[in-house]
Amino acid sequence: MTNSEFSRREFLGLIGGSAAVAAGMGCGSRSATTKPKAETTTSAAPAGERTLRIAQWSHFIPAYDQWFDGEYTKRWGERNGIAVTVDHFTLAELPARADTEVASQQGHDIFGFAYPAPTFEDHVMDHREIVEEVEAKVGPMSPVIRRSIFNPRTKKYNGFSDTWAPGFANYRADLWDRIEPGLSPDTWEHVLRAGPKLKSLGHPLGLGMSEENDSNLFLMDLMRAFGASIHDEDGNLTVKSPATIEAVKMGAAIYRAGMTDEIFAWDPASNNRYLASGKGSLTINAVSALRAIEGQDPDLAGRIRIARCPAGPAGPAGRVGLYHLINVYVVWQFSKNQEAAKRFLADLAIASRETFIRSGFYNIPSFPTTVPDLAGLVGADPAKPAGKYSLLSSAPEWSGNIGAPGHSNAAVEEVFYQFLIPRMFAATARGEMSAEDAVKAAEARIKPIYDKWRERGKI
Repeated sequence: MTNSEFSRREFLGLIGGSAAVAAGMGCGSRSATTKPKAETTTSAAPAGERTLRIAQWSHFIPAYDQWFDGEYTKRWGERNGIAVTVDHFTLAELPARADTEVASQQGHDIFGFAYPAPTFEDHVMDHREIVEEVEAKVGPMSPVIRRSIFNPRTKKYNGFSDTWAPGFANYRADLWDRIEPGLSPDTWEHVLRAGPKLKSLGHPLGLGMSEENDSNLFLMDLMRAFGASIHDEDGNLTVKSPATIEAVKMGAAIYRAGMTDEIFAWDPASNNRYLASGKGSLTINAVSALRAIEGQDPDLAGRIRIARCPAGPAGPAGRVGLYHLINVYVVWQFSKNQEAAKRFLADLAIASRETFIRSGFYNIPSFPTTVPDLAGLVGADPAKPAGKYSLLSSAPEWSGNIGAPGHSNAAVEEVFYQFLIPRMFAATARGEMSAEDAVKAAEARIKPIYDKWRERGKI
């Protein structure tokens, strides 16, 4: 289906179908709940014809996978005379699967990660050619995407991104208004003030401090709001700072005021289930969390609003919500079909308007001009109140990458997957360490990681 073939009626019907998904399908939920799909051949090919093999994560809007596997890749394969197969894996399985393919020097032609994957830089082609081709046709990619896939030290594009998913506050407007008319999670001070009252109503805050990705992202958002970061724009380690200490103190205060012990043991789907249950009053998540509720409990969905992540002492510059997920595809150096892989990725990025619609607005285009009517599309969504998703039209302006304000790199990726930031916050929230000691301990664990990757010439 071409871009012009989408009518308003088809669009609204598609969004309604996409919303009818199981509760808990927010960012990261499938890594705990869904088994990988068996390989699906999405286009038949005559004997001897080439096959393009793709690995990627199982989407949190199931209708997207149905379209991608059963329609998009089939059309593309028929146009290009190539059979396309797609294997889906859970988020938790992707890194290990990638390790296996690199070790054996065989596997998929295109491997799709859910976050930047700079640790694999030596095993992938330079994706500059794809980036430059797409930019020549549709214009520049968003800066947040460039900082995710480009290594300024090696000058290599270690991945290619067609789309990404912003993270933002999902909050029960009816509950917030009940405790204080007009109150919203506009700042972290507001969150702290509302916490005890919401908890006393039986609706605690839903912000995790566990060893899982959503907790990682929320706590990095909190750090940025205080002007703290793991590294600076040049990749220099900055985690041990007064700003980080203040952010950790605020995290502990919010936990004590408005949360319960369960947030220390949350899995990737917990905050989604918490919001969908009607108990949670605030979570930080992607659009898929609310889409799931729209399909199951429209009344509850109508009481949930979305907003930018709360602001902190750093002001507007620090009010950055880290993306909740980013499609980062890599073409392995050992891929047997590199030219076909490059063609597929370029075409996929250029087709981002259909991707955006089919994903229920989850997949924001990495190249913004590919969806020139994005504001109109989100404004036409039937969700209540009208214009509920309008915030998404400005997502590139207030979203950041893992490693912001600098580039994503191999060191911060390792910190991310070792969950060193959630450990730092949890130690203080539980009363095990002072904020100062927790930050000092985190820096001691993080510094050797940065030293290692610096020695390898990657940062």
